[in-house]
Amino acid sequence: MSHAEAAPYQRPDLTGAPNVIEIHDLVTHYGTRKILHNVSVEVREGEIMVIMGGSGSGKSTLLNTLLGLLRPTSGAVRILGQDLWGISDVERTHLRQKIGVAFQGGALFSSLNVLENILLPLREHTKLDLNTMRIMARLKMQVVNLAGFENLMPAELSGGMIKRAAFARAIVMDPRVLFCDEPSAGLDPIVASAIDDLILSLRDAMGMSIVVVTHELESAFRIADRICVLDRGHILMVGTVDEVRASQNERIQNLLNRRTEEENLDPDEYLKRLTAAAS
Repeated sequence: MSHAEAAPYQRPDLTGAPNVIEIHDLVTHYGTRKILHNVSVEVREGEIMVIMGGSGSGKSTLLNTLLGLLRPTSGAVRILGQDLWGISDVERTHLRQKIGVAFQGGALFSSLNVLENILLPLREHTKLDLNTMRIMARLKMQVVNLAGFENLMPAELSGGMIKRAAFARAIVMDPRVLFCDEPSAGLDPIVASAIDDLILSLRDAMGMSIVVVTHELESAFRIADRICVLDRGHILMVGTVDEVRASQNERIQNLLNRRTEEENLDPDEYLKRLTAAAS
C-alpha cells in the first residue's frame, strides 16, 4: 500500500477514561492585565489534547501554568490527582518527575552531546548507576529514531533531529503526561509530518497523555483526539476535530480559514488604552 493510499489513523476510544488533568475556573494575570478568563478543561488518560489558538490567545500562559512555572490568580489545576498549587514545593517536584516537557526550540544544552542531554533528567532525579542510565537513554533514542547519533553536538543536528532529541529527553523517565510546545514550528512539511507521527506513536506505544500547544492547523487536525480552542484568554470550545471544523463560531472559522479580524474600538476605549500604555 502506498503512502497516499494508507489508511487514516484510527483514534482510540477514550470513553470513560479517567482525567489526568483537571483545570477549573483558571484566572491568570500579568500585572493588572487579565490573560486567562475562567478557563476550565479536562484531559483524559491516553488522550492527545491540542491547545490551539492564534497569537495572543493565551496558549503559552496556560502551558506555563500547567507546568507550575506561573502561579494563577485563582482557580485550580489538578494533575494526576494532585492540586498543583495546593501541594508543597517538594511534592510539586515529585509530581514534575511524572511529567515530560518537549520545549519549542528543543532547549538542548549546546555544550553537551545528544546522549548527555538526554541523560540530564536521570542524573538529576534518580540514583541509578551511569551504565543503567545510558541504557535507558539509548532505548529512548531508538524510540525517536535517533539511535547512533548520541555523540553529535546540538550544533550538528538538523531541526528535526533537535526536536527528536528533545522528545527523547522528555520521555526518558517514562512520564505519564507529556507536554509539547509547538513541536512542528519552524520545520518543513515533511519533517513536521514525521514529528506528528512520532507524537502518535509515543501515545500508542507508551500509553501517555499528551498536551500539545500549537498554531499549526494541519498538525492539530492530524494528531488531536480533542482540541481546545483558545481566543483572547477564553475557551471558545473543546471538541473533536470534526466538531471544531463544523463549528459555526465566527472566531473559530476565522482561525481555521486564516481570516483576520478587524477590531472596532470605541474612540473613548481607544483613548483609555493609549493612556494605560503610556502610564
